[in-house]
Amino acid sequence: MIPTDEETEYIPLLSEEEEDDLKKMNIPDVLPILPLRNTVLFPGVVIPITVGRDKSLRLVQEVYKKNKILGALAQKDGSTDDPELDDLYRVGTVAQILKILEMPDGTTSVIIQGRKRFMLDDLLTEKPYLVAKITPLEDAVEEPAGEAKAVAAALKELSIKIIKLSSNIPTEATFAVKNIESPSFLVNFLASNSELSLKQKQDLLENNSVSKRGFTLLESLSKEVQMLELKNDIQSKVKNDLDQQQREFLLHQQMKTIQDELGGSPQDQEVIDFREKGRKKRWNKEVAEAFEKELGKLLRLNPATGEYSVQVNYIQTLVELPWNEFTKDNFNLKRASRILDKDHFGLEKVKDRILEHLAVLKLKGDLKSPILCLVGPPGVGKTSLGKSIAEALNRKYVRMSLGGLHDEAEIRGHRKTYIGAMPGRIIQNLKKVKTSNPVFVLDEIDKVGRDAHGNPASALLEVLDPEQNSTFHDNFLELDFDLSKVMFIATANTTAGINPALLDRMEVIDLSGYIVEEKTQIARRHLIPKQLENHGVTKKQLSIPVKTLEYIIESHTRESGVRQLDKQIAKLVRVVAKHIAFEDNYDRTLTPKNVQEIIGPPRFIRDKYDGNKHAGVVTGLAWTATGGEILFVETSLSQGDGKLTLTGNLGDVMKESAVLALEYLKSHASKFTLESEIFKKYNVHVHVPEGAIPKDGPSAGVAMMTSITSAFTQRKVRDHSAMTGEITLRGKILPVGGIKEKILAAKRAGITDIAISVENRKDVEEINEIYRKGLQFRYVNQISELMDFVLLKEKVDQPMILV
Repeated sequence: MIPTDEETEYIPLLSEEEEDDLKKMNIPDVLPILPLRNTVLFPGVVIPITVGRDKSLRLVQEVYKKNKILGALAQKDGSTDDPELDDLYRVGTVAQILKILEMPDGTTSVIIQGRKRFMLDDLLTEKPYLVAKITPLEDAVEEPAGEAKAVAAALKELSIKIIKLSSNIPTEATFAVKNIESPSFLVNFLASNSELSLKQKQDLLENNSVSKRGFTLLESLSKEVQMLELKNDIQSKVKNDLDQQQREFLLHQQMKTIQDELGGSPQDQEVIDFREKGRKKRWNKEVAEAFEKELGKLLRLNPATGEYSVQVNYIQTLVELPWNEFTKDNFNLKRASRILDKDHFGLEKVKDRILEHLAVLKLKGDLKSPILCLVGPPGVGKTSLGKSIAEALNRKYVRMSLGGLHDEAEIRGHRKTYIGAMPGRIIQNLKKVKTSNPVFVLDEIDKVGRDAHGNPASALLEVLDPEQNSTFHDNFLELDFDLSKVMFIATANTTAGINPALLDRMEVIDLSGYIVEEKTQIARRHLIPKQLENHGVTKKQLSIPVKTLEYIIESHTRESGVRQLDKQIAKLVRVVAKHIAFEDNYDRTLTPKNVQEIIGPPRFIRDKYDGNKHAGVVTGLAWTATGGEILFVETSLSQGDGKLTLTGNLGDVMKESAVLALEYLKSHASKFTLESEIFKKYNVHVHVPEGAIPKDGPSAGVAMMTSITSAFTQRKVRDHSAMTGEITLRGKILPVGGIKEKILAAKRAGITDIAISVENRKDVEEINEIYRKGLQFRYVNQISELMDFVLLKEKVDQPMILV
């Protein structure tokens, strides 16, 4: 607040009577002007000032000897050394010098008291100091009269609050504020001692209304109160936090002392346990050194810090991982073959590959595990095959789904410095099974995603490379881990979505869909016994003959695998279980009629051969994700100018096959005793029924060639025949895929003769003889051979030419 001196003979407070005396004092019209740096003098207020400029010092000394009255004006810029009229504000305060003090450091301090406000009218002289003509200013008369007093009361309350909140103002200042009676002096006193800027103080001084000055000051003091409260809150929180930390530190120290007395702390015991587990590990020298280093770091950490738990988590992972720990393989090949046959019907390629690996292991004793990729439609047993392989090898089984995985850290892990860091799922799963040579199924590898966090497929390159995975680097471990003994089995529905570099590292084994005969066997051996057991029904209480199973497969399911078949069988068993529980009468042997009553009418109708009455109608063979199907290719001719129209929701490749077939026929018309002019007289329309279903692929090339040729020559197509193959402009017939599914579809449809490429002979011979029974195969290399076989000399009775 206001600095005072013990020897002064004044009291820095004014009563209303004393303030009136100040106002009534005679003010000369001409006054010497004292420029003030960085301060504003208010009426009634006493302030000390340091006088340093020669002009000012001379002014003070001369005035002190006379009437002690001068005019105090604030400088606009405190850095101006010799201010002129334009450097000063025009409104100031008449001041009386109370005392001059010579300070020990040689400077002169002057204590002055403000008397009355004035306006500077004119500067009379600048030397030896400024002298000016002035006009005294009076405060405006307040209306209503009580407003100034109300403002003064509010100001008192705020200022007392500031004194209490501020640590820099002595509490005695409260008494000074309380003893001020005059509203105008209270405003002046508080304005002089507030944190307002020079410009804000000058604006207050120039305002004639005490109330308005009071309102402006109220606004400023309110902000100051808010700032002080916020500052005190922050300081209080910091102090509480520090007190809490000090308290916790003392408690931890006391706890440590007590634990030492009782025989050691839990942290010490934890380190002892880690070291004991570490001794039993079969890790190499590099891992052992890293373990000791991390353990030493743990000993130096304070258990109360967050880093301690991170370090414990890391060491816990190290000691729980199966470093060079393996399960012993069972080399009984007959037992392995028996287990694989028991759990899965068919899938001979996969079974043979597993038995080959086991045989080499038995002979050599050591071999890097193969990395297999089973590719096939849903429901054919790719994932469950992993369990059977693990059982056959006597290894642990791990399954990791990759569907929708889009963060590389899921494979490689996070760096241990991050909060909540953990190893990748490869390491986590190995820690779970406690062995370094499990059968590890990577399910749905074709559905791995990618985003801003990286590409998991790229991280899998190291995991699935036999030359690299012996030193797999996990970001969390920061140590190499050997994955070369892990048998990785990836599964996928298609290779199209797999990274080419990743696909190159795996041994791809194609699993085709099951045929009706295979599904029947799977249902009898696996699905029916499983559902009977799940529903508490015995074999004596329910029997499903082969004919009924075939009806369910062909009429109520259309899939490559057996998932829908399993659901339909489960529904049948549930209905039977309900009859048994209600003690109803029911047929213990289910017939197709019973199935239709329970499940409903057939959802799918099997394709059947449609005869050879019409020219231009040919039976083709197609492959779908749910197995093979027959399709019909129809060609009709109408009078026109040789336009080709293709319908039936055909893809680009299939459309090109039709164009290619027509062009081949045009260029070889003489071979089929056709005039070249005929192609200009007729429009050609090729249609493949079931237009709602998209169709594409080159394998319908031979069917389209035969259909168009039959339409133009009007020759019959061989009865009960079907065909598949790609054609070229040179007239060659190329091999296609899906032969097994296509042949089985032809057999179900009643086809007896099938024409395919010579190069597909090997695919036919791989099919079990039982499934080929009743079929005749004609292997052709050229379109001319195909036409000789499938087109009869006999003309049709019902031509497909629209006139």
